[in-house]
Amino acid sequence: MAQLPVGAIGPLRINGVHAHGDFYVPLATSEGALIASYNRGAKIASLSGGVRAFCLTERVSRAPGFLFADLIQAGEFIVWVIRHFENLREEAQKTTTHGHLEDMKVTLEGNHVFLHFEYTTGDAAGQNMVTIATEAACRFIVAKCPVKPKLWFVESNMSGDKKATALSFLSVRGKKVIAETVIPRNLIKRMLHTTPEMMMEYWKMSFVGGVQTGSIGVQGHYANGLAAMFIACGQDAACVAEASVGLTRLDLDDNGDLYISVSLPNLIVGTIGGGTGLPTQKECLAMLGCTGSGSARKFAEICAAVALAGEISIMGALSSGQFTQAHIKYGRKTKK
Repeated sequence: MAQLPVGAIGPLRINGVHAHGDFYVPLATSEGALIASYNRGAKIASLSGGVRAFCLTERVSRAPGFLFADLIQAGEFIVWVIRHFENLREEAQKTTTHGHLEDMKVTLEGNHVFLHFEYTTGDAAGQNMVTIATEAACRFIVAKCPVKPKLWFVESNMSGDKKATALSFLSVRGKKVIAETVIPRNLIKRMLHTTPEMMMEYWKMSFVGGVQTGSIGVQGHYANGLAAMFIACGQDAACVAEASVGLTRLDLDDNGDLYISVSLPNLIVGTIGGGTGLPTQKECLAMLGCTGSGSARKFAEICAAVALAGEISIMGALSSGQFTQAHIKYGRKTKK
């Protein structure tokens, strides 16, 4: 067993479609500055009236790939597969009570055919669920289709599984969640020791820096809070690679207060299955009122609110010149 300390930030007030109220959020991390930073962001967001959060849509994908002798065979295969989509849905459905095959997209590359299956997975994160369902659909294809592939793989590395990809803002993988808040000018001066204008200047420079480096989405450090939350709450920690893709945006409103939003299109989270049943992780989910069925969208909205809290704090620290000192204070042991 590898042990990690678990801290709690909050109360974090969330005014979401599924998450309502004040939450104390467990974060498992070995980074000393992380808890303090996210706690500060949570306090500021709560004093500003809370975070509005909305889980927009959800899908989990799996993308099998097929190899054919030539382009003609590949084209004939595509025609057959599209005509038999309902049969594929039936075969996938036999493997799960929670998952549903909702859609299929087709990509042709030379004599390669990629099928992009998209599922809803209920309150489970659904990675294993969609793999098993896709395997069943593929075996039906191979058995029934008159055009036989030379070989096939249940995943062709086209689904975006556990990696940041260009698909992130074109579709959804997991749950797409948006969160926002408006921070009054006086709170920024009092608690972040900076101004809305200075935070805007930092955001503009960081956005240009992200674009120049080819960042998929531009944000400060979603991965910090999400990794800590995933570990504490029994999520697949490797999915942070895609879950931390997102976009942070700042603006000044007519009163000179600071508007901030975060958009996360790839939140692969669930409240049943996987590590959610482990004792500590189940306890952490219980802190959030997110155990069992009916809680996954609520949990996703809390994740987005936590990401927003982290963005508030880190941008405040960087724009006020306190970023380095905060890490010296909270991230280092004092020599005796």
